[in-house]
Amino acid sequence: MLGLFIFAGTTFAAATYAFVLPIFWYLYDPKGLRKYPGFSPLSGFTDLRHVHLSACGYRSRDLYKAHHRAPILLILGGTHTHLFDVVDKNEHGRKRKTLSAAFAIKHLERWEFKVARTTQRLLKAMDAHCTSPLFSHQANPESADVNFDFNKWVYLFTIEAINNIALSSSLDLLDKGTDVVTAQRPDGTLYAARYRKAQSHTAIGQAVFVWDYKHYRALARLSKLVPKWRDVWHKAEPWNDIVYHQAATRLQRYLAGEQLDDFFSALMEDKQGKPNNLEWGEIVAEVSAIINAGSDTTAIALTQALDFLIRHPPQMQRLREEIDSVLDADEVVAPYDKVKNLPYLRACLDEALRLIPPTSAPLPRRTPPEGAQILGEWVPGDTSVSMPIYAAHRDPETFPDPEAYRPERWLDAESRKRMEPCFIPFSAGARGCLGRNISYLEQTVVLASVVHRYDFALPSPEWNI
Repeated sequence: MLGLFIFAGTTFAAATYAFVLPIFWYLYDPKGLRKYPGFSPLSGFTDLRHVHLSACGYRSRDLYKAHHRAPILLILGGTHTHLFDVVDKNEHGRKRKTLSAAFAIKHLERWEFKVARTTQRLLKAMDAHCTSPLFSHQANPESADVNFDFNKWVYLFTIEAINNIALSSSLDLLDKGTDVVTAQRPDGTLYAARYRKAQSHTAIGQAVFVWDYKHYRALARLSKLVPKWRDVWHKAEPWNDIVYHQAATRLQRYLAGEQLDDFFSALMEDKQGKPNNLEWGEIVAEVSAIINAGSDTTAIALTQALDFLIRHPPQMQRLREEIDSVLDADEVVAPYDKVKNLPYLRACLDEALRLIPPTSAPLPRRTPPEGAQILGEWVPGDTSVSMPIYAAHRDPETFPDPEAYRPERWLDAESRKRMEPCFIPFSAGARGCLGRNISYLEQTVVLASVVHRYDFALPSPEWNI
């Protein structure tokens, strides 16, 4: 059954979070409540919605406080909280209402042409790296032919796609084959920065230290005494400047009267065209949140989906036959309307998301000072309560043979109905990811296009990501 992990908020726990995360699953016990140093896993339930209702309103206030104590260290960009870290329920509702319309399923056609255009440029880059197919007697490709890093290129694709959807910007990364972009310091100084490197190192630093909200700032400063961590923070520094430049450039276009249909427009005006009058710091924070969350996660999902298919030829063949049945032989970019309802394509995407969720960390809530009764267990006050996505996706009662890659498990309607409440790659509830529809749009179009157009081979059977 699923595990509910309860953490005692110690400084040591924050410093060791990167070590603890891989053993969450090892410590998981389907028999019930077990006690471990620093945290206790609760299990014996499958209804994730009930967990979120039980912890309703217990959003961690410590994260909010840490945000205001050390905004430059903690937040992704801007001087305000964004949709992902705001605590107040009314404020969260206001933000979500402002942004949700832009990401509704009915508006996906507004973004499809942007995704298709960016996919076309991705395929152009992939065409340039194509080699002759393997001969029947070849087990591995020639070393000289191993020259394409799919993760790198699909990461550039997702960066381009989300910045185009959010800000109507074209960074030309796929054409240049690099993640170098323009960053802007608060004093107006422009400089070249590495988007992917700055983003990933920001995440590395925060993922390890942010969990001790009270001592985050001290831990971040102390970590800079260690050469490895000093290098991490140094490489992360340009991220805020990258975000600021992207937001400022889009603001200039807005003030010049350009009518552009994108995420930024939803921040500036409501559906009736009335100004939202948001402060600039809040606008930058929301831009930062969406272009951060909308790039690396989808790139990870696509990389894992393709890797699983390459390692499982029968599933790859079945998927290719399904895609080829709806696409013409000479179609390059798969039209979303043709592939959006392909059941096996969606099953392959969901099975990869289940096994390797791009965000495997728990979904934290904090109990009120008086404590709370959750799933029959009394949880003390001010305790972080969280559900590791990795463990939720490996509940053997919900997902039989959970370690096996079996897209077929998603094809039966009754099985899917039983599994979906525990399938949380985009989180769940009111705090769930607003961009999930855009991520599925990108994943669907890209995976269908590359499987239809190319054959793939790993450097060797032993090679791992």
